[in-house]
Amino acid sequence: MFVVATAGHVDHGKSTLVRALTGMEPDRWAEERRRGLTIDLGFAWTTLPSGREVAFVDVPGHERFLGNMLAGVGPAPAVCFVVAADEGWQAQSSDHRDAIAALGISRGIVVLTRSDRAPGGAPGVLARVRSELAGTGLRDAPAITVSAVDGTGLDELRSALDTLVGSLPAPQPNARVRLWIDRSFTINGAGTVVTGTLTAGTLAQGENLMIAGADGTTPVSVRGLHSCNRAVGSVGPTSRVAVNIRSGVSADGIHRGDVLLAGDSWPLVNAVDVRRTMGSSFTDAPQQLMVHIGTAAVPGRLRPFDGDHARLMLDRRIPLELGDRLVLRAGGSRSVLAGAQILDIEPPALSRRGDSGRRATALAAMSAGGDPLTEVARRGAVRVNELRRMGVTGLGQVPSGVKAFGEWWVHEPALEVWTLRLRTAVEQLRERDPLAAGLSLGAARDLIGPAGGALLDPILQAAGLEHSTGYINLPGERRDLGAAEKGIGELESRLTDHPFAAPEAGDLDILGLGARELAAAERSGRVLRLGDGIVLLPRAPALAMRELSALPQPFTTSEARQALGTTRRVVIPLLEYLDSRGWTRRLDAGRRTIKRG
Repeated sequence: MFVVATAGHVDHGKSTLVRALTGMEPDRWAEERRRGLTIDLGFAWTTLPSGREVAFVDVPGHERFLGNMLAGVGPAPAVCFVVAADEGWQAQSSDHRDAIAALGISRGIVVLTRSDRAPGGAPGVLARVRSELAGTGLRDAPAITVSAVDGTGLDELRSALDTLVGSLPAPQPNARVRLWIDRSFTINGAGTVVTGTLTAGTLAQGENLMIAGADGTTPVSVRGLHSCNRAVGSVGPTSRVAVNIRSGVSADGIHRGDVLLAGDSWPLVNAVDVRRTMGSSFTDAPQQLMVHIGTAAVPGRLRPFDGDHARLMLDRRIPLELGDRLVLRAGGSRSVLAGAQILDIEPPALSRRGDSGRRATALAAMSAGGDPLTEVARRGAVRVNELRRMGVTGLGQVPSGVKAFGEWWVHEPALEVWTLRLRTAVEQLRERDPLAAGLSLGAARDLIGPAGGALLDPILQAAGLEHSTGYINLPGERRDLGAAEKGIGELESRLTDHPFAAPEAGDLDILGLGARELAAAERSGRVLRLGDGIVLLPRAPALAMRELSALPQPFTTSEARQALGTTRRVVIPLLEYLDSRGWTRRLDAGRRTIKRG
């Protein structure tokens, strides 16, 4: 199915045209039919000569219902712009033109209705219409003159609609679902039903979704689906769809402008930075605005950076992505003030003097669709899925200047800064305090910030650093222990000659080796500390195993002491260390054996 919205001045025959094309009554309310005035959105559909189905969203043309008109046109990919041949261009023709321009709709058909009332008048009206649409995406739209009364031009219009829908961008059935809800009601025996225009993604019966509204998010499941009054198991874009949902919320608790979403695939935001696409300069705009997107109308506040760039603060969180088009209206106004396009859905805080000017410069350099390199560069590091949630396109390959670490993309200049910063900090700490355990992981994360902190291991690898037991150091080199170096060197010399003659506490004091010095020496792999203050060389356990393996098995503690030429003070913690490594096995209070194999 394809969806086309109507647009045009009140009483120019939009509903009559839809009725003539489809044979269906688009006006849903008795008051609309009694007054002959469309007040709310209407829906009808038909099959075109090619066999394609097209659904129409019929919108009100009266100035009092511009909000309803925007709710109908907002999700639609194309329009039939209607102008009566007997009246020509009118006030709401301009309002609807501005709305279409603000939404960035560039595909449609100009339909000159009521030609039976203005014989020969259509060419002059069309010239005016072309002039008024010159600055919009509809400037080159085909124009068809019709009369719903006598049927003139209807076949030509159907053919033009066929051509139009055939030229629309290919739908994206695998995209994220974001269904802007335009109606909510209850059906006896079925429960709550919501309707909308599905522009991308696929809905399936039994699927778990959520509804985002003014009061937050609510989980729902799809109980059933209808499209064009037919029950279906699934429906893809672009389609009008009615979704029967199971949830804890009644139809009265769901409103136009709420959104049906697929899981957490969309970020819900209430602050965006935007670029003006048409209309009044932001510097001349009021601070309080009504912001239209999809079927939603959300109050917001505008903070201009310059005439073309600003920040919008919305009164509630809604699912937005980079490139989304917004329509801005002044509070109480019945016309479009400006159009805007989203450049940033995660705008930075602005607290310093001159931030507004700097932000305007940064936004002026941004692309509206979200350039992957730009988005990675401004964050330093970001998960690819987060870029996808933001609406960044072109994620099929890693851009030049970006390095991939699994699901993370890292800006190469940021990686260079982080690696240099970490290596410098480790080297300076070693020079300043040779006995320090190394740079702590917490200090490292502080140096590179939250983005880099999530990627600490690959950043350390890129920096040529290693970490163990919570500390970061230069790898594989003998550390100079500063003032303790002399004492450690003498201790190493003594133990080289007598590997099991662990020094007494007084001997260590004479060498100037306290707990901090010995801990630093152990971290650098130069000594091994056992229980009860016993200090040996790291190779002592291997040497002990060689001697103990030569003893008759099992052996006693006394036999082990004699074989190693040491004291009971040393041999007991050494044997307990060998037990803990699984090299020896204690049989009873006095005997052990070497574990074989």
